Amino acid sequence: MTVPGKRQESADHRSLHERIAADLRDEIMSGDLAPGARLPSTAQLKERFGASNATVQKAVGLLKDEGLVVGRAGAAVSVRAHRQHTVRPSAYMAPAAPGEPYPWVAAAPKPGVRARSELLDVSEAVPPADVRAALNIAANDRALLRRQLLTVDDEPVELVASYYPLVLARGTALMERHKIKGGTPALLAHEGHPPRLSVDNVSARVPTQEQYALLQLPGSLPVLRTLRTVYSDGDLPIEVTVMVKAGHLYELRYEFTPD
Repeated sequence: MTVPGKRQESADHRSLHERIAADLRDEIMSGDLAPGARLPSTAQLKERFGASNATVQKAVGLLKDEGLVVGRAGAAVSVRAHRQHTVRPSAYMAPAAPGEPYPWVAAAPKPGVRARSELLDVSEAVPPADVRAALNIAANDRALLRRQLLTVDDEPVELVASYYPLVLARGTALMERHKIKGGTPALLAHEGHPPRLSVDNVSARVPTQEQYALLQLPGSLPVLRTLRTVYSDGDLPIEVTVMVKAGHLYELRYEFTPD
């Protein structure tokens, strides 16, 4: 019976082990289960969720596959350290100082964690429709594409595809197949196009086959997709980047001040 004016909640049709993993995952991501903390015991989880031993083990197995917890069967399972990252997008917009590495490599990791970028491709390509719209180019126009895979401690964490108007890219180091010291913001500033404004559109997506493979994603968890448009003087779009990262390992931090 439907009660007028009362909101009806939809049933959670996921299997019980997926629901258990979802609740524990949320506690890990929120910090209630901090890095290094032990998961509740199998007995405690069985009582809490009204589940069998096999169902609880299956739920914990999902979290192990996702790299959120570690432990052996029959032993205590704990939250893995250095897996959750808070990213401040505004920190990576400014050009690097002369002689300094790209800000993501310098600022992203925690102490003792190694970050690096692997350049996958440099080519001319027709961008996706939303990238073309951001660059303000026609349907069949090409742009310069630079694709990178970012890793932390040799584990893939982010797939980055950056597009540049060919009129700006030709004759510059952007066209060359090697990493750019200090990052592209520094190069664009040197070429007379300093970044002035960065606009992010962030969405949660089901990963594509390529994203799933390159990021070594577990199961069917979503990814965070950021479409970033960087503008220079005169509202000129100089770079549009699609960044895809595992949704269960990241949160984005944006800081605002009142108008």
